[in-house]
Amino acid sequence: MNQCYLCFALFLPLAGATAATPLTDPDARHQPGDGIIKVYGPGGPHSALQKAASLWTKQSGVKVEIVYGPESQWSKAAQRDADLIFGSSEQSMTAFLETYTFIHSRSVQPLYLQSAVIAVKPGNPRDIHSFNDLLEKEVAIVVTEGAGVYNTSGTGVWEDLAGRKGRLKDVKNIRSKIIAFAKGSGAAFKAFQQPDADAWITWSDWPLTHPDKAELVKIEPERRLYRDMNVAVASHAEPQTAEFVRFLTSPQATEIFAREGWKR
Repeated sequence: MNQCYLCFALFLPLAGATAATPLTDPDARHQPGDGIIKVYGPGGPHSALQKAASLWTKQSGVKVEIVYGPESQWSKAAQRDADLIFGSSEQSMTAFLETYTFIHSRSVQPLYLQSAVIAVKPGNPRDIHSFNDLLEKEVAIVVTEGAGVYNTSGTGVWEDLAGRKGRLKDVKNIRSKIIAFAKGSGAAFKAFQQPDADAWITWSDWPLTHPDKAELVKIEPERRLYRDMNVAVASHAEPQTAEFVRFLTSPQATEIFAREGWKR
């Protein structure tokens, strides 16, 4: 075995090894089984999930509890009793796999897609109708970012949109107009509501579920991008969890998700 191979091998992870993350609770013991399907994940997809869960509970008699928001708020509880983890993008779910070792990559199921959009103030006072308007107008933009420390589906979205046509000047243009790199969609939504903010690069479900505070502007097709909503069933989850996941792609659930900007 040559020396170069030995050096490379030193950096290979051991098979099956897992590394603790900042949110890992070393005292947590994953023990679902209380008769309630406990579902944990970020804000955004939760709204459609809650509506679908309510309908399924009426039909099945099995209670579903949706716990959502910043991961730090629900992580410890999830490590103890989660039956299902949901994510708002593939990259965010991949991060969840590091902390919640009772879910596995092979069990991740992408269910729906949603598009990035521009949220503007009600009445669209700055007359923004496209991403090109963000480039051409003097506007103040809010974006959602993980900043290397926060798990959010918004990470890198503004950069992907700005760089879509391969023009560095577009990335520079948008960056110069960003007034808030908010950690998570909830924080970005608050920043967008400030008087000095004109536009928020976000996902379709936010303006659709908050029509009194935001108006949706579609991004032109040549720049548009999508990320998915996905779920992962936990090991030893309540037996009915798989049935609930199947319901989430039923015609009834699909209609609920479609009203909030999700598509299959």
